[in-house]
Amino acid sequence: MSYDSAKAAFAEWGVDTETALSRLADIPISMHCWQGDDVVGFETKSGHSGGGIQATGNHPGRARTPDELRADLEFSYGMIPGNHRLNLHACYLDTDQNPDRDEIEFSHFAPWVDWAKGQGLGLDFNPTFFAHEKADDNLTLSHPDAGIREFWIEHGKRSRDIAAQIGAALGSPAVNNVWVPDGYKDTPVDRMAPRQRLEQSLDQMMATSHDNGLMLDAVESKLFGIGVEACTVGSHEFYMGYAIRRGTLLCLDMGHFHPTENVADKLSSVALSVGEILLHVSRPMRWDSDHVILLDDAIMQMAQELVSADLLYRTHIGLDFFDATISRTAAWVIGTRNMQKALLRALLAPWKQLKLAEANLDYTTRLVVTEEIKDLPYGAVWAEFCERMEVASGKSLVSDLNRYQQSVAARG
Repeated sequence: MSYDSAKAAFAEWGVDTETALSRLADIPISMHCWQGDDVVGFETKSGHSGGGIQATGNHPGRARTPDELRADLEFSYGMIPGNHRLNLHACYLDTDQNPDRDEIEFSHFAPWVDWAKGQGLGLDFNPTFFAHEKADDNLTLSHPDAGIREFWIEHGKRSRDIAAQIGAALGSPAVNNVWVPDGYKDTPVDRMAPRQRLEQSLDQMMATSHDNGLMLDAVESKLFGIGVEACTVGSHEFYMGYAIRRGTLLCLDMGHFHPTENVADKLSSVALSVGEILLHVSRPMRWDSDHVILLDDAIMQMAQELVSADLLYRTHIGLDFFDATISRTAAWVIGTRNMQKALLRALLAPWKQLKLAEANLDYTTRLVVTEEIKDLPYGAVWAEFCERMEVASGKSLVSDLNRYQQSVAARG
């Protein structure tokens, strides 16, 4: 179907496709750097696996250096319509020096900032509280050893400073998101003490105020993970309360809740109590397994909530998955485009009609309309978006992805 025909089909439902395309073009998605190298990073002093973070598979082509990772990112952004961001972890420093986590400085990330400026990208940041000898007990900011806590508090302080300097250099506030792996493999006898220590550590870490125009603090919860099956110190309830009390963003990661929970349903609830929300969009097939996101019900429900509840202007959308069984660049492209496709479908819904029916308790009309619009030609509108943004779609996308993967497959 042609775009003009699709435009007319949506107009019959009172939906303007041009408005939807314009809004979609203005929604940045923060693509995560760690998909490109299986969450390895570029530290030489302390980087090693741990903290419940695990990428499975050994597909050829993993980026081994910052330059290789940036090349992969440039290709991937070239396959994704719109202007977006990069989410950078502190373990992805680019420097000849050998700093420990409590010694990192803005200069260690300056090459990333220069590159982002040249690419027209915004940058977000994350302190790295895992994959370090001082995190081997799966305790960091809540550790009973004050010396270990001080090490991680200093790392967090420096990360916030770096994020603020990134925001200043790029003219766009960097979201600095805090996630820690703290918890217990078996049932603890005292849950209060570690949560008190975590709160105190966070307070010390965030004691210095930064301009919101440069840096935004976010805190991220988790249900459980490998090695912390019995208790996660930074639970959803802990961080929701903390975000409300301290005025930070609240990060909702789709892989950090019980598999039967609908994370999209949480948006309108938390939005009543926090100013802004950070999303980590993922596909938890079992637990926090972080599969590449599909255009499935969970993603579409998330996009529908963002649009229906008018939360797009208060929500920072980021991705968080790492699959080493497939082409890493293809994973980026597929996942980001699926998030965009879900947003487009949500922007193309006749919300006024649906909300009016619901307000009138006319659930029959609500159901009929919801089901009938599933047959509308969304694909033609998406193809038009890709064409306007001069990116491939359909079979040509498959060819481009395969061609690039072949070019990097020889990496050792």
